[in-house]
Amino acid sequence: MATTPEDIVEQALAQRGRRRDQLVQILREVQEHTGWLPRELLARIGAGLGLSAAVVEGVAGFYRFFHLQPVGRYHLLFSDNVIDRQAGNRVLAQDLCRRLWVEPGKVSEDGLVSVGFTSDIGMGDQGPALLVNQHQVLTRLDSQRIFEIADLVRAQVPVAQWPAAWQQVENHVQRPDVLLSAPPPQGEAIRAALARGADATLAEIQTSGLRGRGGAGFSTALKWRLCREATPPEGGTRVVVCNADEGEPGTFKDRVLLTRHFDAVIEGMTIGAFVLGARQGFVYLRGEYRYLLGALEAVLAARRSAGLLGAMVAGRAGFDFDVAIHLGAGAYVCGEESSLIESLEGKRGTPRIRPPFPVERGYLGQPTVVNNVETWCAAAQIAQRGGAWWAGLGVPGSSGTKIHSVSGDCARPGLYEYPFGVTVQQILDDCGATRTQAVQVGGPSGQTLAAHEFGRRIAFDDVPTAGAFMVFDERRDLFEVARGFAHFFAHESCGFCTPCRVGTELIVRRMDKLAAGHGSLFDEAELRELDSLLHGSTHCGLGATAANPLRHTLERFRPAYERRLQSPRFVPAFDLDAELASARRATGRDDALAHLSRTEP
Repeated sequence: MATTPEDIVEQALAQRGRRRDQLVQILREVQEHTGWLPRELLARIGAGLGLSAAVVEGVAGFYRFFHLQPVGRYHLLFSDNVIDRQAGNRVLAQDLCRRLWVEPGKVSEDGLVSVGFTSDIGMGDQGPALLVNQHQVLTRLDSQRIFEIADLVRAQVPVAQWPAAWQQVENHVQRPDVLLSAPPPQGEAIRAALARGADATLAEIQTSGLRGRGGAGFSTALKWRLCREATPPEGGTRVVVCNADEGEPGTFKDRVLLTRHFDAVIEGMTIGAFVLGARQGFVYLRGEYRYLLGALEAVLAARRSAGLLGAMVAGRAGFDFDVAIHLGAGAYVCGEESSLIESLEGKRGTPRIRPPFPVERGYLGQPTVVNNVETWCAAAQIAQRGGAWWAGLGVPGSSGTKIHSVSGDCARPGLYEYPFGVTVQQILDDCGATRTQAVQVGGPSGQTLAAHEFGRRIAFDDVPTAGAFMVFDERRDLFEVARGFAHFFAHESCGFCTPCRVGTELIVRRMDKLAAGHGSLFDEAELRELDSLLHGSTHCGLGATAANPLRHTLERFRPAYERRLQSPRFVPAFDLDAELASARRATGRDDALAHLSRTEP
């Protein structure tokens, strides 16, 4: 058993076969033992993989769950989704910091604890929530629980011994339909596909009209066909990937599908592998769902024992397919399929320039299909029950059902599954939402709908969605909602392209200026120009949709901005007097010529 940091590195390298594409997993496994990643360890990892220390540090620095500086032995990260903020997470965090004598974002002097914030951790239906050491999730926080957490940390009680009730994650399936109510498949769909044949199974997927459930809505059959037509490199294979990196704020449906329906996910992936002739599969699991890893590995092991994974799947000679779980490390952009593939290859999750598309050259240059969790579940059902059955659900152009993660100002948050075509108002009625002024459909990158639009339908040709459904009643300030989303996008920008890297930060600064009371009509013009810039010039979809909340709230909730845009003349947010204060103190000067007086006309 490894006892020194050097031994830990060597053990991780050996277990991962010293493979370059395993760098992210190696970094994760080392940090789980060391707590953070000092440069000497990064250099040792690089030497073991034939990489420079700079390359390894560049990868580690990209992911927010890798620490290049020490963190507390108890590293507590509050989920900072807009819904968590409205539930009081900031007040709770301040209380915890006060009780632990630590500043937010810093480490206590004794190295015991650090408290900070992270993006949405997929618990919008049971927040406020936080992550402990990126392994354990604590839900339904309140002032009493914060008091008890502080006591346990000061007493240095191991997290494994904290009350189990604190770590209980509810599924909250409020309205199941064909996917959420289906029993776990144990090879039935696979055997149906094998009996039908690869060509006929692909034809059933085509008949079903299944489109990707990740938000873009690309035809699943077309994606599979394009991958099938691509030729793998010599000695390679086609690859099947499940995108379980649901980082869109307000989304938690994949968390429940992974918890309750992982057999269906793997069944769908195995059917996809049969159609494509793929031998290798990956589940890219977001780092925030680290606590699910053991249970998911147990499902894979059980399916291997049952002959449903590995060599000769379901007894079919030549059908060899297995799945590995790749754990992410906290990067929203890795939900984009080419960024995800870069991360699978052990690199920074920077979106690729396309073409070539992943179906042509994806993971390690091999043709790769990436579908999300819900899509693979649907594929398993279609293989078993037929494409015509699925096509009979929903509306033309939007077949089947869609699962919605409902959170915010409603009586019954949780998962609601409906056939496509359901109205926004129907979902609001079912979840017990009253006095609703706005709904954010599809997360921050989706649409902000006002009350007069609640009759619109959830469908690809009307209101498409990746699954988030965030409810805001009349108490909420929609400017602050949009400002929270602006901070999220600025924080999550991968930094690859200048319009996104700089543009998202400029939006944040401008909106913070308005929040501080320095708004003017000039600022509105600047915000609209930034919106136009981001929509038309960014490298990937993150930047292109980053200004959506700004655009939609300006259009539909203008009074929230107007009361912050009162001045007809430009109002500077830069305070020269304050900026020069430290210099004055250092030189001992306070004469009239040392700085500009705030009282001068």
